[in-house]
Amino acid sequence: MQKVRKAIFPVGGLGTRFLPATKAMPKEMLPVVDKPLIQYAFEEARAAGIEQFIFITGRNKNVLNNHFDHSYELQKLLSEKEKKDLLALTRDWLPEAGQIAFIRQQEALGLGHAVWCARHFIGDEPFAVLLADEMILSPKPFLKEMVEAYGKKKASIVGVAEVAKEKINQYGIIDAEKEQDGLMKIKGMVEKPAPGQAPSNLSIIGRYILEPEIIPYLDKMLHVKSSGGEIQLTDAMAEMVKKKPFYAMKLKGKRYDCGSRKGFLEANIAFALARADMKNDVREMIMEFAAEF
Repeated sequence: MQKVRKAIFPVGGLGTRFLPATKAMPKEMLPVVDKPLIQYAFEEARAAGIEQFIFITGRNKNVLNNHFDHSYELQKLLSEKEKKDLLALTRDWLPEAGQIAFIRQQEALGLGHAVWCARHFIGDEPFAVLLADEMILSPKPFLKEMVEAYGKKKASIVGVAEVAKEKINQYGIIDAEKEQDGLMKIKGMVEKPAPGQAPSNLSIIGRYILEPEIIPYLDKMLHVKSSGGEIQLTDAMAEMVKKKPFYAMKLKGKRYDCGSRKGFLEANIAFALARADMKNDVREMIMEFAAEF
C-alpha cells in the first residue's frame, strides 16, 4: 500500500466575498490571529506526514509563492538584531527545497478542475486535498486521523460534519451507512441538493484523501460541467462511489468556514482563545464588548 505523501491546496479562487480586502491579496493570505489561512492548512498537512505540497493557483497569487519562500532581507535584519523568536516565525516552518510546487489553474472551473490540474504530479499515488478556508480546531490534526484511517481501509475518505438544515444546499452531502470504528461507508453523495432532497445533514468539509482513480472520472466531467458551470469534485466522487469503497470520517472538533465573514471572525476568536498567551486578554475583550453593546 502506498503512503499518502502528496497534498493539493486549491488556492485559485478570487475571494469575492472578502472584497475589497482580496482585490490585491489572495483570500488564503487573510490572517487568523497572526498566521495566514494557507499556513494553517500547510502545517496540518505536514503534521499528517505529507511530504509534497502542490498549490493550484491563479493570476495575482504571487504573494502565496513568496510566503513559502525565504525573505532574505527580513531574515538578515532579524538576525542582526538577534530577534531569534521572530526569525523562527519567518523561516523555521518553511518546507525544504523541492517539496513544494505551484500549478496555474488557467480557468476558474471549480474544485474538480483544480484537482485535475495536478494529475501529472499525483501520478498513481493516493493524495490529500485541503481547502484552506475550511479551518479546523481539534485535539488531534484532523488530516492525520484521516491518513491513519486510510492506512487501515486503503480506500478514499472524506471529512464530514453536521450542518444546519437551512445550509444543506450550500454543500456536498453524503448518504452513508451507520458509523463503525470511526468511519461511515458512503452509499452516495450529491452536490448542493435542493431543500428536502438531501440524503442527510452530513456535509463534506474541506479535507479529502483520494485514490488516483478519481482522475479518469474528472476527465469525463471536463465535458459535462454541472453546478454553476463548474467541474464538481463531488460529482466525480459520486460516480467513483458506485464502483469503489468510499468512507467518511466525522469531525470531532470545530469547523470554521472562513469563506464567509462570520466564519472568519469566529475562527479568529476561537484560535485566539485556544492560545495560552492570548486567551485571558481575549476573554476580557469579549466581556467588555458584550457589556458595551
